[in-house]
Amino acid sequence: MNQEKLRIGPFDIASRLFVGTGKYETYELMAQALAASGCEVVTVAVRRERMTDGSGRNILDFLDPDKYMLLPNTAGCFSADDAIRTARLGRELLEGLGNAGSAWVKLEVLGDKKTLLPDPAGTLEALIELKKEGFAVLCYTSDDPVAALRLKQAGADSVMPAGAPIGSGQGILNPWNIRIILEQLKEDDSTYPIIVDAGVGTASDVTIAMELGADGVLLNTGIAGAVDPLLMAGAMKSAVEAGYLARHAGRIPKKLYATASSPIVGVIGAP
Repeated sequence: MNQEKLRIGPFDIASRLFVGTGKYETYELMAQALAASGCEVVTVAVRRERMTDGSGRNILDFLDPDKYMLLPNTAGCFSADDAIRTARLGRELLEGLGNAGSAWVKLEVLGDKKTLLPDPAGTLEALIELKKEGFAVLCYTSDDPVAALRLKQAGADSVMPAGAPIGSGQGILNPWNIRIILEQLKEDDSTYPIIVDAGVGTASDVTIAMELGADGVLLNTGIAGAVDPLLMAGAMKSAVEAGYLARHAGRIPKKLYATASSPIVGVIGAP
């Protein structure tokens, strides 16, 4: 597909679909789904208890670092201190894979175990510290435009508003807030990257996010939890591409009344 690369911090990214690695039945199925999605960036939760399966196999053995850009995330952290420690572990992980200098992280600081909604204060606190330590930080946040703007102002390399609660599959619940975030954060820099993250359940959700103007979509459960993850991975790939093209093509305006596709003006005998 003819599309510009997406730049986040020091990274240039070809695919605008970011895919997570959790909830798959097997690592083999995960690897097949990632390949089918065409993604380039793969997020990995680096809390130690999530790096191996029941048989002691390491997830990294199923992720080719020559094929994928690994993006460590702080999933499961409920305090700024915990998220900062986890981000540092992610940096060490990348350095161990030969990616020294690739200090980037998807920052999640959650405020509640039931809703998994982000903690705005904790996220901001962790962001400020990680920027001091030289990280490129992609910040998960709610769809609150004020919270999103504060994160950008504090130095976030990308802001990632949720379409819906994590893993809910409810889609883009508040497209108006997403539009406001896009407008406000891109007002002085149209290239500032905004990635819709969390809650999408099917291909149409992804297309809507891209048509709104998002620069990309990050998802996990929408693929991993599908009846056929491989088929859904391909659908999500196509959805990102369709939404991107539709956004740049420019849709027709919505009208209250019909407009004939084949006007009769000028036809002999027409009134």
